[in-house]
Amino acid sequence: VLPKRPRISIARTPIASAVLLALASPSLLAQEATSLGEVIVTAQKREQSLQDVPISIKALDEKSLDELNIQGFKDYVQFLPSVTMQASDGAGSGYSAVYMRGVATGGDGQATTSQPSVGMYLDEQPITTIQGNLDVHLYDVARVEALAGPQGTLYGASSQAGTIRIITNKPDPSGFDASVSLEGNYVDMKEPGYVLEGMVNLPLGERAAIRLVGWSKRDGGYIDNVFGSRTYQTATTVAAGLGQGPVSQENSAFVEEDYNDVDTYGARAALRIDLTESWTVTPTVMGQLQKADGGFNYDPSIGKRDTTRFQAERSRDGWVQAALTVEGKIANLDLTYAGSFLKRDDDVRSDYSDYSYFYDLAGTYLYDSTGTSIIDPTQYIKGKDRYRRNAHEIRIATPQDARFRFIGGFFFQEQQHRIEQRYVIDDLSLTDYEVTGWSDTIWLTEQKRVDKDYALFGEASVDIFEPLTFTGGIRLFRSRNSLKGYFGLNDDWSGSGNSGETLCSQQAGDLRFDTSSWVPFHSIGTAPCTNLDTVVKQDDYTPKVNLTYRFDDERMIYATWSKGFRPGGVNRNSQFPPYKADFLTNYELGFKTSWFDNSVRLNGAFFWEKWDDFQFSYLGVNGLTIVTNAGKSRIWGFETALDWVPVDGLSLSGGLSILDGELDEDFCKDILATPGTCATTDFAAKGTTLPIVPDYKVNLTGRYTFDLGEYGAFVQTSLVFQGATRSALLPAEQSVLGGRNRAYQLVDLSAGIENELFHVELFADNVGDERVDVARNTQCDFNFCTRTAITTGTPRTVGIRFGQKF
Repeated sequence: VLPKRPRISIARTPIASAVLLALASPSLLAQEATSLGEVIVTAQKREQSLQDVPISIKALDEKSLDELNIQGFKDYVQFLPSVTMQASDGAGSGYSAVYMRGVATGGDGQATTSQPSVGMYLDEQPITTIQGNLDVHLYDVARVEALAGPQGTLYGASSQAGTIRIITNKPDPSGFDASVSLEGNYVDMKEPGYVLEGMVNLPLGERAAIRLVGWSKRDGGYIDNVFGSRTYQTATTVAAGLGQGPVSQENSAFVEEDYNDVDTYGARAALRIDLTESWTVTPTVMGQLQKADGGFNYDPSIGKRDTTRFQAERSRDGWVQAALTVEGKIANLDLTYAGSFLKRDDDVRSDYSDYSYFYDLAGTYLYDSTGTSIIDPTQYIKGKDRYRRNAHEIRIATPQDARFRFIGGFFFQEQQHRIEQRYVIDDLSLTDYEVTGWSDTIWLTEQKRVDKDYALFGEASVDIFEPLTFTGGIRLFRSRNSLKGYFGLNDDWSGSGNSGETLCSQQAGDLRFDTSSWVPFHSIGTAPCTNLDTVVKQDDYTPKVNLTYRFDDERMIYATWSKGFRPGGVNRNSQFPPYKADFLTNYELGFKTSWFDNSVRLNGAFFWEKWDDFQFSYLGVNGLTIVTNAGKSRIWGFETALDWVPVDGLSLSGGLSILDGELDEDFCKDILATPGTCATTDFAAKGTTLPIVPDYKVNLTGRYTFDLGEYGAFVQTSLVFQGATRSALLPAEQSVLGGRNRAYQLVDLSAGIENELFHVELFADNVGDERVDVARNTQCDFNFCTRTAITTGTPRTVGIRFGQKF
């Protein structure tokens, strides 16, 4: 029986409530209100006012990003009601899956599974990666835009449920500009961290400028790796009477408090050259390196933010993107070219001893080649991902003040993902079980995945009469997904033939141990043979229709019918067929309004979505992930955003998302099962709630500024409420993971002084020290292990921040 859904209760956050009530006191409300500033977005690939775009958009402009101290992905997700995240295997935010509007089934973020359902863009360039979002550090950023709902026409693949865009500040030839920011903080009142950021804008004559940005950051750890021990012991060995005692293990060499600290370094350089009055070239290079020690999950059976790991854990995530944007005019047409090349290299080492203990060694020990000595069976993973992406888009647009308007173009991208995963057991070379040519490796994945996308797209709008506008769009796409390489165990271990060297032998003529016909495969290293080589191709289209009615300059409503898609792909387990593209159909009714001389801005949307043949990932035999087109689900919801300046000096803002997503038919994950014979552990009934995404999410922010002598001063509070979520789609798997992810309430407080050139503030984030369940996972097959690991958010953090402009 699942726990009741918690009700939103401000009473649990008395400090924040008191501040909000004080900010909205009658004496303040009696003062004169001030108008809100205009927010410019580029959601439709041209500059427009937020209130003129008939799309559900939440935009955090530069002022909001600074005031909320938003530095990265996990920060801005809190203030985007339609967006949620799930960390992958307890890693940092650079390895997180992103979801919008409840379009989630879990199991994403692995190298050989589905593409993401949310597209990520850095300026004009896509930065979506299968293994997780790029955790771009935000400094000197103009805004973050979250476009909810399918964006399949203008943004294409991986924008099935929505798109998130990070828009940087561009070089400015009009004058010199510079800034610096420094922060010192303590996580959980014991682990120090810092942030150092700087920017300089240098004009190079009247027609050119260069903008240089750099940052260095350290996030203190908050997970404790505590002492533990275990004994590998099986009935098989005892009955055999071989005279060898059980293998015992302890982790004293790895015990450490706050062991998951993260260091981030990065820089951005952009050059702007105005070739003529109407042609501009902007080349940009941006790179970041993030190094993390430890993991980000804890074991609730051990203690608060405690875990017991038996191997060293660390990750190194480095990426660089070179981009070029060319903008100009041909007659009265705007022409834009955007091209980029992204290189991302990840190296990860993680403990895999739970899998060894609960699953691999459930029946037997590992003996050396003499059959008399037992080796320590503890596994750990050494993973390498080498990701390359090049993307090109060229488009034209007619003048946006014309009665008939058009934007369209051509898009191409190629993503290459070279994957290496070694499951290592020290001293495995003393046995007969290591993969040929790979010392101490019991399982090897050495593969190359290539995804290619081609598209023609266009949207046209016509003002039927002055208040009513019709927009129609379509995207014609062709996708190609290929997966080639090696995966599995060696011949002595993998007798089933579903993977590994046995599969190579079968493909060479069903001659076990015959290596003469093997074809080695080289990706990052050289695998002993190739046992996987599959390609999937698909052509299709996504449409969009929109009607917008404007009552006056401050109020409009719109209705949209649109579709989004994800391409299909390859299952590496040859027993299962490739999976097809899945489509999301969206019906939406929205409004954009301003009131009381633009002192109140209220936007919102009601939507209903059908998700057909959705791609579902799950663990199959031997822990191999399988993707299948599962069936149908439906999602309905409401989202809204409010900005209000009730009096001069006081600003209030907030957002709300309400979701109800569930299966629209019975679901059996085993697509090979005979109809009517689905196992209970593989079954979810019609009406089962979709996982990961909460049924509600609310954020509120209040900021009051006032004079303090010759300076300005401010106090601010932010609150985030999020409901509980299912941890897995299947009830049986949710039970193994320990139930639902809990609801939480976060409170951030800050206060400081400022003028036009500098600011100083004190802050406290997560004042109530809430433990946020970002994700639940297990290293074991769901049928064999009941040990839960919970990825959790950052504890209470206090600090001081200083910024200076020049």
